[in-house]
Amino acid sequence: MKKPTIIFTVINDLSYDQRMIRSCKSLVRNNYEVLLVGRKLTKSKPLQSQPFQQKRFNCFFQKGKFFYLEYNLRLLFFLWKKKFDVVCAIDLDTILPAYYVSRWKEKKLVYDAHEFFTEVPEVIERPLVKKIWEWVGRKTVPTCAYCYTVGHALAEVLKKKYGTHFEVIRNMPEKNDLKKVDFTQQKPIILYQGALNVGRGLEEVLEAMAEIQEAELWLAGEGDLSDFLREKTIQLQIENKVKFLGYVLPDDLRKITPQATIGINLLQNKSLNYYYSLANKTFDFVQAEVPAIHMNFPEYQNLMKEKEVGILIDDLKKETIVDAVNVLLQDAIFYKKLKENCGEAREIWTWGNEEKKLLDFYEKVFG
Repeated sequence: MKKPTIIFTVINDLSYDQRMIRSCKSLVRNNYEVLLVGRKLTKSKPLQSQPFQQKRFNCFFQKGKFFYLEYNLRLLFFLWKKKFDVVCAIDLDTILPAYYVSRWKEKKLVYDAHEFFTEVPEVIERPLVKKIWEWVGRKTVPTCAYCYTVGHALAEVLKKKYGTHFEVIRNMPEKNDLKKVDFTQQKPIILYQGALNVGRGLEEVLEAMAEIQEAELWLAGEGDLSDFLREKTIQLQIENKVKFLGYVLPDDLRKITPQATIGINLLQNKSLNYYYSLANKTFDFVQAEVPAIHMNFPEYQNLMKEKEVGILIDDLKKETIVDAVNVLLQDAIFYKKLKENCGEAREIWTWGNEEKKLLDFYEKVFG
């Protein structure tokens, strides 16, 4: 019997996309044929072997409107040549080729919204660009009978915007054996993992580090602010407190995260995408039993009602960050409680539970 074939389209490097790697593996284990399509960056590492197929486009343009045009045209022709039963577009920046080819071939189109794309800071600050992506969303998303996203608050917002139902499949990590770390032999570690991009509170965290004593800040990732943050670290004279770990593969990151004392998951309240977000690192910290500092946004409020696994803050003022860090470093009883809560939550907030929702979803698609 022929396996159902699904093509997933993303616009990033495949190596670091933990949500897609987990999703593709789950589907392959359950008798689907899967192909994940993305792009190769100038600093991309060789693809790791996976049980699913992978394809990266080596684009001439690396950013800007010409990149999006080139990538979408290449994706259009690629999909036209490939045989598939379902194409799943990840976010609006890959949906147009998937939309047209699925219509031409009379195949099913699925939309997986990892974020509120028309409300990301890079879009809302450029009116013409926003108009273009709004048009793309209006043209394509309402035609999708099958959509899903990463959080309940975002699902409601997208349903209201596009008039179509969104299932919720949260981006939770696989449960793993946690290796105990001897914290008596090291300084407390404050860990940020993810893209070093605008709006993530990273500049403010560096300023806070100038006043936080006896702790190190580890930054795992790279991004648009990489050079700026390194320069700011020198300006603040905190080079001895900050470590830039660079790009870290998911398997290596799972070894680093449990070493942390505190996780950092901050965002400027400058866009609806940030306000309704539920970052991957949220559950990575819980799985590693690392209490974290999050923003007081809807998804994190809902999580804390389920299980208190960190602190919520209302703003990114330096004083607010310093106070939150000091509470976790100095109140041993409170910190122990949060860490125990993480230990309980890590048994529940796992990909093993979310995977069932993913498989049920695609059973409906093929049903």
